[in-house]
Amino acid sequence: MKKTLTAIAAAAIAFAGFTGTASAEDEKFVLISHAPDSDSWWNTIKNAIKVAGDQMEVTVDYRNPPTGDLADMARIVEQAAATNPDGIIVTIADFNVLKGPIMDAVDRGIPVITINSGTVEQSAELGALMHVGQPEYDAGFGAGKRAAAAGAKSFVCVNHYITNPASVERCRGFADALGVELGSQMIDSGMDPSEVKNKVAAYLNTNSDVDAILTLGPNSAHPTLAAVRDAGLAGQIMFGTFDLSSEIADAIKKGEINFAIDQQPYLQGYLPVVILTNYARYGVLPSGNINSGPGFITKDNIALVEKYAGEFR
Repeated sequence: MKKTLTAIAAAAIAFAGFTGTASAEDEKFVLISHAPDSDSWWNTIKNAIKVAGDQMEVTVDYRNPPTGDLADMARIVEQAAATNPDGIIVTIADFNVLKGPIMDAVDRGIPVITINSGTVEQSAELGALMHVGQPEYDAGFGAGKRAAAAGAKSFVCVNHYITNPASVERCRGFADALGVELGSQMIDSGMDPSEVKNKVAAYLNTNSDVDAILTLGPNSAHPTLAAVRDAGLAGQIMFGTFDLSSEIADAIKKGEINFAIDQQPYLQGYLPVVILTNYARYGVLPSGNINSGPGFITKDNIALVEKYAGEFR
């Protein structure tokens, strides 16, 4: 590997010497997410675009609908496109709501890379250059396989952002892996911590046969963990979650959460900035889409990633 990297570096130097090194053009990009201001999970992506922006010497603005309203997000995409940036990075939180504004941006000649939410098929239909993210159904299915291997037969999926179709795909994949239909097992919990905790507690109280829990991120994982602890089920019930935080990492070490699904959000912010910069400057583009996840964080590997939670992981 070392010899290979050395050869690549030598070739790059030779090429630069032949063609001349291109100077930074201070390109301007916009990353638009569907996340409300209250969602701290996106801090990792904000950090990633700052690191990439500094390294590539470009400007990257982060924009989002403060309350998570997708109609507001669609307007933000329209506003961003009107400024003619050198590229737009955007989530496909709802294909039908965002299709028009994103395709309008593409029609303007603005390079677009989709990230995080949505599918590679949707990204291609929108005319985006590529998609960087995690196949959500596959991630949920992989989580369900782990739960099934542990003997789980019934579950509850705590969905804190049910208006995002991608979140439903996570729950659906989990259900399919267990061989059950997704129905009332999915809770529309909302994001208020007290409300999430109360809804989970009520579900566990009336469904004593539940032997697996899936949460879709820290916003639902933290209050769900509190409800599980109050019910005396911590460490006694299969508990999987998407994404990582310091509290989730601590619960994994204690055996209260069995695994966290890592979609590596840092890569979702960092790679598109680097790719768009090189595309703008040199017209080069990787072939195909990039799967940033899923990866599974357990007791066996938590030590490798916990110190980076909320910043790079």
